[in-house]
Amino acid sequence: MLHLEFERQLDSNGVKKDRKLDVLLPAIGSAGDVHPVIELGIALKKRGHQATVIANAIFEEQACNAGLDFVVLGTMQEAEAIFADPRLLDSRKSYECVAERVILPYVAPLYHIIRERQRPNTVVAATALCFGARVAQEKLGVHLATIQLQPSMFRSLVDGGLVGRMHMDASVPRIFKKMFFWLLDRLIFDRLMASPINAFRASLGLPPVSRIFNDYINSPEAVLALFPEWFAPPQPDWPKNTHLTGFLLHDDCQRLRLSDDVNDFLAAGPPPVVFTPGSSAATLSNFFHESVAACRIGGYRAMLVTNFPEQVPANLPGGVRAFSYLPFSQVLPFCSALVYAGGIGTMAQAIKAGIPHLVVPHVNDQPDNALRIERLGLGSRIYPEQYKAARVAQELNQLLSSPQIKARCAKHEIAMDSTAALDRTCDLVENLAGSGNTVSEPGLIQLHKGALAVGCD
Repeated sequence: MLHLEFERQLDSNGVKKDRKLDVLLPAIGSAGDVHPVIELGIALKKRGHQATVIANAIFEEQACNAGLDFVVLGTMQEAEAIFADPRLLDSRKSYECVAERVILPYVAPLYHIIRERQRPNTVVAATALCFGARVAQEKLGVHLATIQLQPSMFRSLVDGGLVGRMHMDASVPRIFKKMFFWLLDRLIFDRLMASPINAFRASLGLPPVSRIFNDYINSPEAVLALFPEWFAPPQPDWPKNTHLTGFLLHDDCQRLRLSDDVNDFLAAGPPPVVFTPGSSAATLSNFFHESVAACRIGGYRAMLVTNFPEQVPANLPGGVRAFSYLPFSQVLPFCSALVYAGGIGTMAQAIKAGIPHLVVPHVNDQPDNALRIERLGLGSRIYPEQYKAARVAQELNQLLSSPQIKARCAKHEIAMDSTAALDRTCDLVENLAGSGNTVSEPGLIQLHKGALAVGCD
């Protein structure tokens, strides 16, 4: 683990005081990627630091209402175009969509934002896809912590969980996993991203990089893994400077209070099942059609939650209602189960609520998250092509009638300590300021007096 000394100054009375930091918090992705960063910013501001979220314009109101500074990285129209792209949830084409629409357009703009806002007290804590922050770390010497929100972003030759639908656990030979990751980089990630990223690096006088998702993605100063060890035990070949802190829960609950309509529905009968394909899923009408049919079969009350109501069938049975975005921290504790795609933020809220999960994973981290829920005994998973009404009703019946699953959900609800996780994460961001490390070449940490190096064994 990386241990750093937080920089302190003396006040006028000669008493040590914490140095006020200017913390830049870039985040690229959907609500599950940006919400933890907003929560981190709120906590850092309470500690007396300046916190600036850098994200798509769709999150501006939410961040500003939380009292944070905000810099736009991408327009609402660009976000809407990403959500509407059918490749986003296609396991064969998702990487291409993410590279073209989510990552590459914002490498240079993010670098320039950091360059313009850099001060002597600036530190950056950026989500993993913010490659402009890595470039800024090398070129400008700004301190950077990489935020990893899900365990699937860590590659391991020991237990790598699921990559897509490929098992990479301890039963798979190491040589196979090593070759698989090499091919993944060569045929997909580097093919899609290395040339444009290296072209920008060359314009700044930086050397080219390769195996971007293997060697380059993580900051050599600190990696903040925002999930607990019981969810994903760290593997011996993860980066040595990785710190597991825990889930940071945020869903805009301070601004979005439950309406009378929602409260009345929750109080009108047995706890409902919540069905949601995710905040960015705009092309999954079939999910809702099969969900409604499953409710008819099983007699379930249900809440269909989506930002895209055109996906919901027109004629809903009694006890089934459609709702727009809801703060799950306020809703899920009054529900019986959650059916969803497996996004890490929604998953954390469901664990905190102590309810069973039925995960329908599509792409990216979702299959691995679903596997980990199943390993913990908190629910089950079925793939999208298996998502048929009869199967869904059967899975829900098994989940809701199992005393073992109920007990395990209650156990992990107690284990969720988001306050401690937030404190640990803030400490690590503050520690970053006192590291004395600057990075001038890829993967190279220069040591200065008072800093402790990252282990390289």
